[in-house]
Amino acid sequence: MSKEKIPYRVMISGGGTGGHIYPALAIAQEIKQRYPDTKFMFVGARGRMEMVKVPAAGFAITGLWISGIQRKLTLSNLLFPVKLIASLVKSWLLVSKFKPHAVIGTGGYASGPVSMVANAKGIPLLIQEQNSFPGLTNRKLAAKAKKVCVAYDHMDRFFKKEQLVLSGNPVRKDIIHYAEQKEAGLKKYDFNDNKPVLMVMGGSLGARTINECILDSIDVLIESGIQVLWQTGKIYYKNILKEVKGMDLTNIRIVEFIDEMEKAYAVSDVVISRAGALSISELCLVGKAVIFVPSPNVADDHQTKNAQALVDVNAALMVTDSDAPKFLVKHAVDLLNHTDKQIELGKNIRNLAKPEATKTIVDEFEKILN
Repeated sequence: MSKEKIPYRVMISGGGTGGHIYPALAIAQEIKQRYPDTKFMFVGARGRMEMVKVPAAGFAITGLWISGIQRKLTLSNLLFPVKLIASLVKSWLLVSKFKPHAVIGTGGYASGPVSMVANAKGIPLLIQEQNSFPGLTNRKLAAKAKKVCVAYDHMDRFFKKEQLVLSGNPVRKDIIHYAEQKEAGLKKYDFNDNKPVLMVMGGSLGARTINECILDSIDVLIESGIQVLWQTGKIYYKNILKEVKGMDLTNIRIVEFIDEMEKAYAVSDVVISRAGALSISELCLVGKAVIFVPSPNVADDHQTKNAQALVDVNAALMVTDSDAPKFLVKHAVDLLNHTDKQIELGKNIRNLAKPEATKTIVDEFEKILN
């Protein structure tokens, strides 16, 4: 970027889940650090979590009337063409008024209309694809994108080789130095450093299958003496507390949401997780032994593809959602009792980490402006 062009105007579209929002914020923060006078406009989907998370991070955001297509016949599906046209019109007006030097799309419902308008107007577009199997929107939009930053190898199956940059996914900076937080983590959760810790998480809203597996096998976990940090998610938290009332929870910590992930990672030996792109990127960085339970309720079954990419190089274990009730806790206990296997998986997953992901993406962003 040449200094004469400051202040830059950058439009960033994406959201729907943390996997789209946090990379977008990390990229914006890196651009802002390099060029403090940059003007930003975030565009999200009305009613989705980005409309709260982005302002909380200090950036303005505008919402589009847009949503995804459900797997069954619903009013929302019938309204989709109307929403798409309305969102394209609004995106055109926003882009015309803001006149961005470039647009960044990180995926999610709102990313499509804004990126389509950028392509139509000849505005440089950078796409950041988090998953090993990109969604249809990004596959279509990438035809005119200047750069596509990806987190997995072999993405030339979907995008042109000359567009591709293997950057990895941006992660929260505090995760990078997680190891320094072990003592603070032990204190926060009142854990014994001499006993193994199983960390269970299913995303900010929780994962029903994972929660049911832990609840159904909680007697096994109690008897094993394993310490458990269990993030239930907002939807399930109160009901689970009712279910476990009266049980011996000396070694089990049940929380609605983990607010300091670096401390949680620092104390954990084995992690049970869904296979969202952001979670995988963080787990690669911290190098923990992981059992993935991919969500079956995502487009193109991309979480299974994400997890399989790690399983193929012996960097993680995977239990399908349907097999989880029978095998998940058993595999977790077995893994906690086999330190050598934990070390092997941890080493292999750490080899896939891309700690400089945000820097790499913004380097590429600078290139497309020049």
